Order: sequence, then structure tokens, then C-alpha cells
Amino acid sequence: MAGVSESPGRVLVAKPGLDGHDRGAKIVARALRDAGFEVVFTGIRQRVDDIVAIALQEDVAVVGLSILSGAHVALTTRTVEALRAAGAGDIAVVVGGTIPAADVPALEAAGAAAVFPTGTALDVIVTEVGALTASPAPP
Repeated sequence: MAGVSESPGRVLVAKPGLDGHDRGAKIVARALRDAGFEVVFTGIRQRVDDIVAIALQEDVAVVGLSILSGAHVALTTRTVEALRAAGAGDIAVVVGGTIPAADVPALEAAGAAAVFPTGTALDVIVTEVGALTASPAPP
């Protein structure tokens, strides 16, 4: 219907591992919400299995991992593998946080659909997540 705006999608913002710093994740979650996304925020110190269970329960299109602990490659790999094992390999995983440029190829090889190192502009994150949640136009 023309003129009716739909939500661009459901996104889970998660803080895996023992990282207790969530300010950046909350800022990203709010930017996505303000852009019209439905956002589910897990809070800090989440296990990968719990993140996957929440992603399935909430029927999200994207899981956004916020990682500042230095364990971004391992946690991203485990999350992507756990989603695939649960039959949810179609859920895109994006990762942001303290990520050295040298680690971006390893994250992409692990299955990350996008990587947002510290300092990535919020509008870039919103645009890229929007592209991942966009459904094809009907014929």
C-alpha cells in the first residue's frame, strides 16, 4: 500500500562473552530503533547458545554482535556455526566493536555479513543492516 511504512526488519543486538561494556551496543540499538527497526537487546554477558535461542524465538533477520573483549573472531565463528546448526543459517550476523582492520577478513571468512570497527558512523551501520534485512520487491 503506497505511503505505508513497514519496519525494515527485526534485529537482535547481543553482547556475547564476558565483555561488560554495553554503551556502544545501546547506542547502535537506539540508532536502529530510531530508523524503524524492531530491536531486541540481550544485555551483557550472553552465551552464544542463548543468543541463538533468542534469535530464533524473536524471528530476527540479523544478529548484531558487539564485542570489545578481543574475542571477536572466536565468538563470531561460534555464533555463525550455532545458527547454522540450528537451521537458521539465513540469519545474517554482523559484528562491531574493537576490531583491528587485520581481523576483518577472518571475520568475513567466519561468516560475518558485515564488520563495523569502532568509529563506524551510525548511518553506515543503519544502511548496511537495512540492506541485510531488505526483502526482495514483489514481481
